[in-house]
Amino acid sequence: MPSLLYVLAVAVFAQGTSEFVLAGLVPGISADLGVPVAQAGYLTSGFAVGMVVGAPLTAAVGRRLPPRWTLTACLLVFVGAHVAGALTESFGVLLATRCVAAVANAGFLAVALSTVPRVVPAERQARALSVILGGTTLALVAGVPAGALLGEVWGWRSALWAIAGVSAAALVPVAARTPGRSDRTPHARPDLRAELRALRSPGLLRVLALGVLVNGATFCAFTYLAVVVTDGAGLASALVPAVLALFGLGAFAGIGVAGRFAGTHGRLLLGVAGPALLAGWVTWTALAASPVAAWVLAPVQGALSFAVGGTLIARGMAAAHDAPTMGGAYSTVALNLGALVGPVLGGAAIAPLGLVGPLAVSAALAACAVALGSAKLGSATPRAAAQPSATPGPTTLSPARDRNHPQP
Repeated sequence: MPSLLYVLAVAVFAQGTSEFVLAGLVPGISADLGVPVAQAGYLTSGFAVGMVVGAPLTAAVGRRLPPRWTLTACLLVFVGAHVAGALTESFGVLLATRCVAAVANAGFLAVALSTVPRVVPAERQARALSVILGGTTLALVAGVPAGALLGEVWGWRSALWAIAGVSAAALVPVAARTPGRSDRTPHARPDLRAELRALRSPGLLRVLALGVLVNGATFCAFTYLAVVVTDGAGLASALVPAVLALFGLGAFAGIGVAGRFAGTHGRLLLGVAGPALLAGWVTWTALAASPVAAWVLAPVQGALSFAVGGTLIARGMAAAHDAPTMGGAYSTVALNLGALVGPVLGGAAIAPLGLVGPLAVSAALAACAVALGSAKLGSATPRAAAQPSATPGPTTLSPARDRNHPQP
């Protein structure tokens, strides 16, 4: 794989840590700023709002700029937003800095994802995407638990300072290794209106809708995981980083599976992992008061969530082959619409259902995804950009046999 992909993964690690770290900081932010836990959880939704707005906006503007400029500018803004967030005493200002940081993060990720089809052949694109997204899962494995530990020892602000420092360190290699203009072919910048018309594709819309539902389920539970396992399952707060690390280890394994099989066995992978993901959320909802369930299901659900989510990203990028510069933005928007809706629904469910509410909402969203994946919506097969091995067959989240690669 080109070294550029690993450089981008380092930057995505820092940004992914910021996006997910609040799962371990919500109790501390709630107590320090004097806001309810559910309101503190909306910081994740605020970040998702910035991602949803920033991905298409930055991708559209950055189409005419060298990738090096766009990626470096996004990182600079990201660092500044975290410094401001670490200094503020106002929840409103903190929420605003989260939105600004998210816009920068979204622009960076959208441009990074859009470079993949230009630097690797079609049959290796799923694995290339998994390298970049591996930065996100490493954030879950190492960054989020470390942030939670910092929050426990020195307060939640120390985690923001650490993220700002890591992001600043990533600036130099990103600026040095990203090419000024990575694609000089006649089709390097297709007409923006033509790229937007790609959204009319039923296959693409279906994949994006599934991404919203699956990621909504993931972030709904993950945002409130700290309070679910402490106040709900009775674990000590000092054990929260360990639970988050287990979820992250599962996510790292899941994205690795997606990178290995999404391009050739994607339909089969979704058909098996989708219903298993639903079963896991239902089981955790029923056993929310059990510490054993928390320890067992955290890595399992992390693996299933990111195996399904990573596969959907790969299939969405293939389905958006007519939008080479905006395809990454479409996938980013879909995933972060889920990250926006999930925590809001989970926070709203706490009042009537208690701390089991976020898990119940995750189960409901996963059930909707399985139902949508099982529905026959006509011919929704997205065309791949090149090699037949990269062609994603009809998307399904119900058990099914892969047409090109039948089960033994």
